[in-house]
Amino acid sequence: TFIVNTTILALSEAGILYQQLQLNEHAQPIWTEMTFSYEQHFTNLGEKTQSQATHIKNGVVSHNGRKLFLSITNGSLIEVTELQPLRWNCHGRPPGADVSYISDAENARPGTVFTVSSTGDLYEFDKETKPSWKKHIWSEQTTKNVSLSSSVGCALHGLLGSNSVSLFLITKDGLLVERRLHRRKWKWDKHGAPKGQRLSSITEVQQDESNDATSMFFTTTTGKVFEYQFTKYTGGASSNKIRGLWVNHMSPDHAKVAASVRGLQIQVGRLIFQLDDGRLGELHLPGMGGDHFGPSQQNSIRRKLPNKYEWSILDTPETEGWNAEYCTEEHGPTNCITGAMNVAADTEPTNLSNAPPRRRKAEEKQHYLHGHSHESDETESYNILSRSIYLNFHMRVMHADRSLFLITDNGLTLEYLNSNGVWLWLRHEHITGMKGTLGSYNGSLYLVDLHGNLHIRERNGDELLWINCTAMRKGRQVASGPPWDGIPGLSRRVTTDDALFFVNKRGRLLQFTVALRKFKWKDCHSPPDTKVAFIVDQEVFRRNIIFVVGRNGRMYQYNRITELWHRHYQSPHLVLSRSPGTAMRPSPLSLTGSIFMISEHGGLVEYHFSPQDGWEWVEHGTPHRDVTLVVAPGPCFDGTQLFVI
Repeated sequence: TFIVNTTILALSEAGILYQQLQLNEHAQPIWTEMTFSYEQHFTNLGEKTQSQATHIKNGVVSHNGRKLFLSITNGSLIEVTELQPLRWNCHGRPPGADVSYISDAENARPGTVFTVSSTGDLYEFDKETKPSWKKHIWSEQTTKNVSLSSSVGCALHGLLGSNSVSLFLITKDGLLVERRLHRRKWKWDKHGAPKGQRLSSITEVQQDESNDATSMFFTTTTGKVFEYQFTKYTGGASSNKIRGLWVNHMSPDHAKVAASVRGLQIQVGRLIFQLDDGRLGELHLPGMGGDHFGPSQQNSIRRKLPNKYEWSILDTPETEGWNAEYCTEEHGPTNCITGAMNVAADTEPTNLSNAPPRRRKAEEKQHYLHGHSHESDETESYNILSRSIYLNFHMRVMHADRSLFLITDNGLTLEYLNSNGVWLWLRHEHITGMKGTLGSYNGSLYLVDLHGNLHIRERNGDELLWINCTAMRKGRQVASGPPWDGIPGLSRRVTTDDALFFVNKRGRLLQFTVALRKFKWKDCHSPPDTKVAFIVDQEVFRRNIIFVVGRNGRMYQYNRITELWHRHYQSPHLVLSRSPGTAMRPSPLSLTGSIFMISEHGGLVEYHFSPQDGWEWVEHGTPHRDVTLVVAPGPCFDGTQLFVI
């Protein structure tokens, strides 16, 4: 997002620049696409480019906020000088190189833009000089192999007096380097990184005049934030080397800061960082930040404040899915606006077997938990998969009240079909025996054979076809799939991004896009500390969220939009059975709901969500002391009745 002369611009993932227009004070803002014509400007250095769509990689607003510099996919630099009407110039690219990222726009030096090439070299562009492009060469022998990362830099003035300016950049190895202009001479300097860390982004901040130090903030690949402090220049120093102090601000409790994403300073002493679970974290000085603290007057923060920063979590709109950006206000599985209230209890959680839910402390419930190392026996895990698929995936409803598929113990595929009010048995022949039915979508059935290959069985007019999905491009073998194809009794809404999810024998989650028959495989990997045992629920309880149980008996979720894994809070004594589950809501538009699973000891476990209390674990035990539940729970009816075996 860019703000140029109070106009809001946004760059999409597809590389298209949009401008927000407010037609009048009562109308909703609208977004219009900004197009750059190749025919008009793209004749540079004697090369004429054919007219085609211009896609943008990144951009930086100039220091005065009046111009926008853009890097486009063909490696050229664009300067947008006016928005209404759109006026811009293409400055081409460095000789023999390209513009991979714009590191600084007229902040280090007026009229000068610093860029980084795809090979990691630093260039500067100044249209008033000849030549316009200049390359900054590593002249020192010890640093000649340093390669810069494609990221924004940070310009600081006066570190060695009023005649010095420094541009700080990050290398591809995660180290901090400085390009300094002092007494009309350019010099490289290496500052390194905190011990055991690799830097991933720089956050430039407005310096506090009451503070004796000049600072920059950095995110690391491990999800932490570091501050690099320089003491203010007092004169008299004979050395040209300056060294700062690294201050570790860590990260919010049980959360990581998103790597390679710059922070944003909202005012002196307050910075916002994106967390890797989609939430926001605020790093602020004591008493002037947090969820309920608005902007402060500048004169109120001029008093001497301690330099000890603290973290606050800003709860972006989220509920059970932590799906902050891709949601609606409608009640039901797509809702993520109505969040959980901050309700706490005076008592610690206890065994909830055969008892109504009790509230957990909100601080404990809302934590994003790091995973721990976990080793699993591959042979044991394979045997669990083999046994469970015969128990859980032998039947599948194709069309309610019309078609039911069954897989026999010897691998035959049978369909119980209602034709004009008469029930018939049909046998679907295949050269290889089938192991289970893993899903149905839009009239097609998805089955896995004895070798782990995924097949589609579907009707095309009067013909019945088999399609081998594993034989497709980048095809994968599978072991299990989602337990249910939507809510029983309700038709599934078909969208343009529909996909089925499967688990392979190695415990990785696989996505198979089925929308519009544009079949495509994707590896979603697994949680960092374990492998996936089974899918507990796919998008029945929460749109775009796949709940799974790990081979360590813990509950995880995968967000198919952000591609992030999360581990849900779970009491150490509660270990889930490695089997599927069943999701249910009292009604399709209800904000409350539950996911039912089986514990390792054969008891029924409920994971319940409500807007008042958030997530709650409830252990319902078994119907009788001598009874043990043996397979995954389900089906459920009317959102109130659950069947177990």
